[in-house]
Amino acid sequence: MSKYVKGDATTVVPRQFRSIFFMLVSCFALWGLLNNMTDNLVPAFKNIFTIPQEKAALVQVAFYGAYAVLAIFASILIEEFSYKKGVLIGLGVYILGALCYIPACIHQSFEIYFIAIFVVACGCSVLETTCNPYVISLGPDATAVRRLNFAQAFNPVGSIAGILLAQQLILSNLNPATADERATMPAEQLSEIVHNELFWVCAPYVGLCGIAFLIWLFFLRAKDTPATTSAADAQAEGNGSGLRVLIAALFAIVPLTALYFIFPDMDKVHWVLYGTLGPIIYLFLVGDYRSMLFSLLSQPRYWCGVIAQFFYVGVQIAAWTYLNVYCCKELGVTPATAATYYLISLILFIVCRWVATYYMKKFNPAGMMSLFALGAIACCAGTIYLPSDIIFTIGGLGFSANVLCLIAMSGCMSLMFPTIYGIALGGLNQRDVKLGAAGLIMAILGGALITPWMAGIIGDAKSCWLVLTAAFDNTWDTNLGTSSAAVRASFIVPAICFAVVLLYSLIFRKPATPSSK
Repeated sequence: MSKYVKGDATTVVPRQFRSIFFMLVSCFALWGLLNNMTDNLVPAFKNIFTIPQEKAALVQVAFYGAYAVLAIFASILIEEFSYKKGVLIGLGVYILGALCYIPACIHQSFEIYFIAIFVVACGCSVLETTCNPYVISLGPDATAVRRLNFAQAFNPVGSIAGILLAQQLILSNLNPATADERATMPAEQLSEIVHNELFWVCAPYVGLCGIAFLIWLFFLRAKDTPATTSAADAQAEGNGSGLRVLIAALFAIVPLTALYFIFPDMDKVHWVLYGTLGPIIYLFLVGDYRSMLFSLLSQPRYWCGVIAQFFYVGVQIAAWTYLNVYCCKELGVTPATAATYYLISLILFIVCRWVATYYMKKFNPAGMMSLFALGAIACCAGTIYLPSDIIFTIGGLGFSANVLCLIAMSGCMSLMFPTIYGIALGGLNQRDVKLGAAGLIMAILGGALITPWMAGIIGDAKSCWLVLTAAFDNTWDTNLGTSSAAVRASFIVPAICFAVVLLYSLIFRKPATPSSK
């Protein structure tokens, strides 16, 4: 899989590649930061625009739907040119999207924010599709999963920064007025409040453009190394088919744009799903990419990995998005205070990922993931059924048994994304890895589909899943848009997702045999 051929096979990151590796790590931190700031936009926009949970969840549809739509384009970009160009274009698209937050703030428009979030996520999609296989290529195959886990360990560091930014700049600047109070306000007073709230939504995204630009300058000056540039890449560097890349971009963007403006009332989940068809059709039309696709589909380890990744990303995004709502409802805290529980969850996530990465040199990564998945399912059960009575208090924060399970769930999730990624790409030949990476990034579509599924349970007083929590209070909270019974029942969705991850880790627990192709 990796093109690295020299040095100690146990080295995680060879010395000659460390500067590139650590700059790639900064990209992992950047999109982690963006992911978790975006999670907090769901409750923020619900309050700012006084919209229901289902519409606020469109933030996640836009963000994670973009991953699915742009991933194939990104794989073609790095196949025709290089990893470096993929990083440069990904950062550039992010900067463009972040600047779109400015007109969204000025016009106080949820629709413009939807588009801006989508463009930001398009940049993240190109970055993730590029950076994950880039990291894998920077060393021997034997340490590929550990190297990716090590790089991914910095992703939640960015996530913590994202939570802090959201907590201090976005959530803390939300006006405490409820939806009913906003409805009775004079138009000018409400407009002034909304403008101030949206300014603080806009500020961190635009401010991050400076950091993104510095990373962009580093990669602009960096040179590809022999370990990251195959013979085909070397020929492609400066000579790749720009026409192919352009056509791939058109297949991704044109159908999506046409659907958005021709059918403005189309369900946005359907919009994203239809939008993914363009890039897939392009793969079938181009002979060599079609053969790569069929080669990947002939590998159960790979396509089952895409399915497992779909459910894992879905559960991560959904659980973290509604951790805030759960804590507000069960503990009676404010959204800003609930973000502190989110922060604690991320710290546990980081610690567990570092610990798991260390022990992967002693234990089978798939075996470790199966244990973590079992723990996560147990945490879901605790989140649904354990009481919310405060057991102890630390620094003014109260902790109940069910909230402790909710926090512990993040620790169980810690190793899943990079481990599924590494297992799924294990044994693939270099020709298929880049397109394979696109499939695994497209699986991030799970965040766009599973989050609304969970939102539908949270926001439905008559959901069929409430039979699971019939013993709990179903009195409706109009401000949060849920009840204790509904928010608890929604965590059946994470339990189902973790069961899929558990099944994958058990079926593919043995290391892959390297392809001879």
